[in-house]
Amino acid sequence: MTGEHENRPWGSWEVLGEGDGYKVKRIVVEPGQRLSYQTHEHRAELWNVVAGRATCVVDGRTVIAGPGESVRVEIGQAHRITNMDVEVLVIVEVQLGGYCGEDDICRLDDDYGRISV
Repeated sequence: MTGEHENRPWGSWEVLGEGDGYKVKRIVVEPGQRLSYQTHEHRAELWNVVAGRATCVVDGRTVIAGPGESVRVEIGQAHRITNMDVEVLVIVEVQLGGYCGEDDICRLDDDYGRISV
């Protein structure tokens, strides 16, 4: 459902659009916060940084991306986004796959106790 929004301990996300095989989200990560280290069984993700600087871990490899840069996560790859800066991080995430539901998350590590392994 477009316009869906959820606050999380690290920030928030909002669905900008979705259709058959894709979903687009605006993700806001507050300074000093990070998302869980997680995998997805049914979708890949493309993170497009629009503001701030993202420290991304994809299968144990760290990539730092700034505005105008993108990071791709393939289906099944463990990944995490961290905002190590003092300004807010904004990412437009494009999810691609047969299923893009919120329950397609397997949390491997989480700062907020939300482990699903």
